[in-house]
Amino acid sequence: MTVRRLLALPLLGALLAGCGIRATEVPTDFGAAPSRVPCTLAGPDVSTEAGRGVPVQVFLLCGASLAAVDRAVRVPEGTPDARRRVIVAQGLLDQLAKSPYPAERSAGYTTYVPGGLGVSGPRPKDPEDTLRLSTPPSRLTSYALAQLVCTLSDSAATEDDGSVILGGPDGPLRRYECTDELRDHPGSTQPPSGEVAGV
Repeated sequence: MTVRRLLALPLLGALLAGCGIRATEVPTDFGAAPSRVPCTLAGPDVSTEAGRGVPVQVFLLCGASLAAVDRAVRVPEGTPDARRRVIVAQGLLDQLAKSPYPAERSAGYTTYVPGGLGVSGPRPKDPEDTLRLSTPPSRLTSYALAQLVCTLSDSAATEDDGSVILGGPDGPLRRYECTDELRDHPGSTQPPSGEVAGV
């Protein structure tokens, strides 16, 4: 009986060794490993940290895509619509440039929008919903531009049609759109845009 058991051990070892995934010398490329970052915010402190003011949402980067988080922008009562639009836009830019809250950082959120980015309203011949940035959009990284386009196009700073007219301090303007593809792949997708005629 003991001899049979001893003879069965090598056979059992061979069977178990064949159950695993065998190593291969052929190089494979299946992309990056799946992220373990949940990109979900937990805890009551996230909403309270947003502060008081006009409720808004900004798009931060989490993993390889954009995700909306809650913020607030202060707008003085009685502000005319044209001025209100610029105040909201500047507030959104400031929120995007700030470091995410601790709970957001723990969940993997980050931002690529540079600090000190300013915004102004239209020049005399611009469409009334134009927003001119202190840095031309073409000089921003793809991530930063995607964050700006998706945040501004879905805010009180624009005409609420899913697009935003952006330009630099001077020069031509373009109408940008935030699409599902842009939100899902901000690093490799340029926001759809077109020149604004008559400017």
